Amino acid sequence: QVQLVESGGGLVQAGGSLTLSCVASGTIFSIYPMGWYRQAPGKQRELVASISSGRGGSTKYADSVKGRFTISRDNAKKTVYLRMDSLKPEDTAVYYCMMLASQNYWGRGTQVTVSS
Repeated sequence: QVQLVESGGGLVQAGGSLTLSCVASGTIFSIYPMGWYRQAPGKQRELVASISSGRGGSTKYADSVKGRFTISRDNAKKTVYLRMDSLKPEDTAVYYCMMLASQNYWGRGTQVTVSS
C-alpha cells in the first residue's frame, strides 16, 4: 500500500521560508517522478514543481515560483522536498505531493499560510 505523508507546513510571514517534506512508503521510490502541487481556496489544484526519477533528477517549476522554490529528492530516504523562499501571501495553499507511478498517488497535504 503506497502512502505519501507531507510535513513542514505552517504559518510564516511574507519573505520567510519553509521546507516541506514528503515521505513515501510501500513502494519503490527512486524510479518514479515526483511532484508538488498546491490548491488555494476556491482555486484548482496546480503543479508547483516536479522532479524526474533517478539520482540526477531534472526539475521543472511553475512560472510563479521559479527562482524562489527548489524541489529535490533523497532516494535513500524515500523523501522529496520543497524548499520555499521569499514566500508571498499568494503562496498560501494546501500543498500536496504526488507520485507518478502506474497510477497517481497523493498525500493528504500540508497547509502553508503566508501572512502579509
